[in-house]
Amino acid sequence: MDKVTAAKVFIDVAHSGSFTATAERLEMSRPMVTRYIEALEDWLQVRLLHRTTRKISLTSKGAQCLPEIEKWISQADELISITGSKDKLTGTIRLATSTSFGFAKLSGALASFLKHHPLISIDVDLQDGTSDLVERQLDLAIRITANPDPSLVGKPIGVCESILVASEAYIKSSSMIKEPADLSRHQCLGYKQFDQHTWYLNNGAEQKAVNIECRFTANETTNLLHATLHGAGVALLPTYLTESYIQSGELKHILPLWKPHDLQIYALYSSRKHLRPAVRQLIDYLESYLNA
Repeated sequence: MDKVTAAKVFIDVAHSGSFTATAERLEMSRPMVTRYIEALEDWLQVRLLHRTTRKISLTSKGAQCLPEIEKWISQADELISITGSKDKLTGTIRLATSTSFGFAKLSGALASFLKHHPLISIDVDLQDGTSDLVERQLDLAIRITANPDPSLVGKPIGVCESILVASEAYIKSSSMIKEPADLSRHQCLGYKQFDQHTWYLNNGAEQKAVNIECRFTANETTNLLHATLHGAGVALLPTYLTESYIQSGELKHILPLWKPHDLQIYALYSSRKHLRPAVRQLIDYLESYLNA
């Protein structure tokens, strides 16, 4: 049996703690996973895993071998990425991102990437909460945040700008907004996960922190967008969602001299040590796409 594949199966099982999860992730049968593990143990002449009906865990020798095997696979993948043709990248990449970013920006980038790599498949998990990448068998998460999950490796691949917007109908029915302090007297829309809503705005060197009252909250940006379009109030939304509506006149840019803080777009993954060439190539592609 192929030693490289056996090593990759072992690494996956070591992190997932489940033969079944590894079988699903690597798209092979559970008995095949077992055979690869047994073959690797035979080659190394050591027992790598404790197997019970309830739990899979590393033996002491398995824990010692794991970093060395990961290093070996990383070197093998680097060699392949240097000498191999990028058009021959294969496999399925499982990726998580937010609903709004997935629809507005990522779908086009992924479609373009697939045209360049016909042997790659991509499975997208649209959800706005954080994910345990290993438990959910995900290769990669694309997140817009100021504070990426410290348990994951995070690579900044772009910048997300935001603006304050409201519909023409809301603007006509409400008092004028001339400065940031006026926002505290308006209906505003906010993210559900925050108990207290504060918008931080900059005008050159001048900074303002405005506490707002939110009668409408949601945990997903697209929902806030459509509520804003229906006249629910003022919202702080990313430009990738609002650009077309501002161009059409359905939304108006509020306080254009005052800029909310930019957020970084991160590619998040569990480990540098055994990042597959296809995933590495996708990260690089998304960085170029988002900064074009």
